Amino acid sequence: MLETNAALIVGLSGGADSMALLDILTLLGYRCIAAHCNFHLRGEESDGDAKFVKKWCKGNNIEFTFIDFDTRQYAADKKISVEMAARELRYTWFEIVRKQFNADAIAVAHHRDDSVETVLLNLIRGTGISGLSGISPKNGKVVRPMLCVTRAEIENYLQEREIPFRTDSTNNENIYIRNHIRLSVLPMLQKLNPSVSESIFRTSENLAETEKVYKKVIDIDIKSVLQNDKIDIEKLKQTVSPQSVLFEILSPLGFHPSVIEDVKNGLDASSGKVFLSSTHRLIKDRTYFLIDRIEKSESNNQIYLINAISHEISNPICLDIKLIDVPESILKNNKILYADAGKLSFPLILRKWQAGDWFIPFGMKGKKKLSDFFTDQKFNLKEKEQTWVLLSDEDVVWIVGYRPDERFKITSKTRNVLQIELKIDENA
Repeated sequence: MLETNAALIVGLSGGADSMALLDILTLLGYRCIAAHCNFHLRGEESDGDAKFVKKWCKGNNIEFTFIDFDTRQYAADKKISVEMAARELRYTWFEIVRKQFNADAIAVAHHRDDSVETVLLNLIRGTGISGLSGISPKNGKVVRPMLCVTRAEIENYLQEREIPFRTDSTNNENIYIRNHIRLSVLPMLQKLNPSVSESIFRTSENLAETEKVYKKVIDIDIKSVLQNDKIDIEKLKQTVSPQSVLFEILSPLGFHPSVIEDVKNGLDASSGKVFLSSTHRLIKDRTYFLIDRIEKSESNNQIYLINAISHEISNPICLDIKLIDVPESILKNNKILYADAGKLSFPLILRKWQAGDWFIPFGMKGKKKLSDFFTDQKFNLKEKEQTWVLLSDEDVVWIVGYRPDERFKITSKTRNVLQIELKIDENA
């Protein structure tokens, strides 16, 4: 896991686990820089932890660095749990310190019991195969050398070595789900099987190996069915396990397992059906699912004005605007509008399309609802939502980027032409 001459940032809380880890790594000859986070969650007890680890490192000639966090404020600002806030703060700072000291890795003191608790926690919350594989021994620059030992073995080691440690008083309170698992659930399971922790850990190791095979197959299927945020439904149906493929694609985007099951059951549902997570939506189209990030959208009633003297606009879309003489030839390009300037009333209005909008498609005589035009063009829900229209007074002049209106076309009586070109960022 580590080179013999590696420099390590060691997460040091002052608890039994991290004190044992620091002692072991020091005895093995690694250069250790102890890093302590004071999350200020337990008042004087937190400050006592900080003083304890600083004194211990000074007395044992171990390099030491520390940081103070306002964890509750961070959690409130980010709208996340205090547990999650502490985790984010801790690992972000550890990486900063690793780079500062040019260290090879960040060593943290998770042990076998932690991994067992994680398996049960994930099982309760609902998880895929990776969540049942326990804590990974190595994740990027983070290493966990003590996953092979139990909490009891760590405490025996500290007793033999006569190494002091601090006890977090909240560890004995059922205020967190993990604590409840450790204090209540596991003892109950041990009555059924005294070796339950060992059995769960061994099973998680087997599943970790199984996951390697699973991921190799799933990754191949994902590359086959997912292109440019579109999931090909027919190719998805041909995979060995469509639900597993959907789970691995959608779970990281926040979709709940029950929603993913609904997606799987909706492979043949009608177009337009939408499935939601907190950050994304999945839109069912005829032959594919479209993955779309939920953005804070502007009101559909918001309008933008284009004056007769306007040359360009960059918001909400990019348009180049020119008043020109009647051209000898007209480019056939849906991204360019040529309209008889004499038939227009300025300022022109640019807005999102709305239910009830209609126009007379270029080359035709009768009215057509935009909703019917979208159906004919096989627009998906996202394409409809992103469609802009250009109006003169209340009349649609152009479905921007798609079709102009017959009423504003150039004729033999036209003297000036308004040319508007939609500019599209190819890298967007």
